[in-house]
Amino acid sequence: MTETTPAARFLDAAIGLLRAARDRQGPRVAEAAALVADTVAAGGRLFAHGAGHSALPAQDLVHRAGGLALVNLLAVPGTTGVDVFPATLGSALERVAGLAPAVLDSSPAAAGDLLVVVSLSGRNALPVEMAAHARARGLAVIGVTSVAYAERTVSRHPSGTFLKDHCDVVLDTGVPVGDATLTSADIGAPFAPASTVVACALLQAVVAETAGLMAARGTEPPLLRSANVDGGAEWNEKVVAAHADRILWRR
Repeated sequence: MTETTPAARFLDAAIGLLRAARDRQGPRVAEAAALVADTVAAGGRLFAHGAGHSALPAQDLVHRAGGLALVNLLAVPGTTGVDVFPATLGSALERVAGLAPAVLDSSPAAAGDLLVVVSLSGRNALPVEMAAHARARGLAVIGVTSVAYAERTVSRHPSGTFLKDHCDVVLDTGVPVGDATLTSADIGAPFAPASTVVACALLQAVVAETAGLMAARGTEPPLLRSANVDGGAEWNEKVVAAHADRILWRR
């Protein structure tokens, strides 16, 4: 790749967004890590939610080598990824009011737990209500979104609010409206989306900060090892056994 190829331009754009996230979101990452560490110390459960492609960063936290074993996926049927047909159904469901409260009320999530909600735009009913209802139920909420959408688009929720308005901590990805990072005179649409790269990196930064904070407090962070290295599976079995009441993905 040369500096002028689309591939190199995309990688440069992604690196730029990551640098901006590091420089501007450090205090928010620390706040989020403190919330996670406090929740774990108090015996709470950890959940992550995202819809469509925003489900990818949420899923990246679950059952992840080097990640916190206690994170559970809070899925809304039909919206977790693009595995429904047609794929546009998931996007349509994100705009339906009432789904998030129904899912939360039927889930194990309770007061004292923590929920991560990922949504690039944060403008649809599902992430707005997921965060708002979670807080109403006594959960702490960390939102991962692009705040630029609240400045340049209109909320699709009747309240007129965005995800960012219902969180204890907001991690701003800084990803441009529309997600795409590149344009070209001979290509009709913007291309090369970066939201997954940045959202995943910010959340893994929170995990890293949480691990460091827990260690500084004198507590072993409940981290998973790769099952593809010698001793990894045995290590993971011990972690799961020690926290079985909070690791729901194993049941």
